[in-house]
Amino acid sequence: MGKLQGKVIVVTGGSEGIGFECVKEYLKEGAEVAIFALKDRALENAKEALGEGVLAIGMDCSKESEVKAAMESVVLKYGKIDAVQNNAGIVDPSKSLDETSSEEWDRLFNVNLKSIFWTTKYAISELKKSKGCILSTSSMTAQLGQPMHAVYTATKGAIDALTRSMALDYAPFGIRVNAIAPAGVWTGALNRWCDEQPNKDEIVKYLDDIHPLGYCPKGDVIGTAAAFLLSDEAKFMTGQIMNVGGGAELGYRKI
Repeated sequence: MGKLQGKVIVVTGGSEGIGFECVKEYLKEGAEVAIFALKDRALENAKEALGEGVLAIGMDCSKESEVKAAMESVVLKYGKIDAVQNNAGIVDPSKSLDETSSEEWDRLFNVNLKSIFWTTKYAISELKKSKGCILSTSSMTAQLGQPMHAVYTATKGAIDALTRSMALDYAPFGIRVNAIAPAGVWTGALNRWCDEQPNKDEIVKYLDDIHPLGYCPKGDVIGTAAAFLLSDEAKFMTGQIMNVGGGAELGYRKI
């Protein structure tokens, strides 16, 4: 029996990248999973790859009405919600703050941060019943910073602060709230970020070198850690930002 047997988990941005790897791990550990993601080819591919046990809902996590309707669909199908993973996120643009437009600022904050407001608002009643969990995907850039990525790192820093405050607010209801902080992880989003860098040829070596364990991993390393945080094995952990970065938090190293 898997460590998540019988649990119903909502994963935003679960159609690709880290979210998709987490969904695969949750299914392997016995959970039923609802994916909230944009209605596009990635979502269709995820449905085909994952098969039974997944409810795939095409929607925009930054829009209140769509989050509300999606949560209602999950409860209608499964009768409960045990956990929500706030994984939906965008990384563009790769710019300094003064070069960022107001529209780019709003889009990053709406997708990366305000979506957590909506998922919590519309899942909290079910999470109180199940004494469930909230898990958000942060980034080690929130702790260490990153050049030419100011607004993205700001959204991730806000997620860390929000995680701690939410943990205090919801602890009386038996709800645990944590975040997971990768360093580099090979995803489509990271590939696109690499393409935007002026020193693209050097960036792959850089991404290996910042991890003292010697390589930039794939998303499965985040999936296994996330499954632990949502399981009863982590039953006394809340308000934590779990680094999963191969030691990168010990200090980025130059190429």
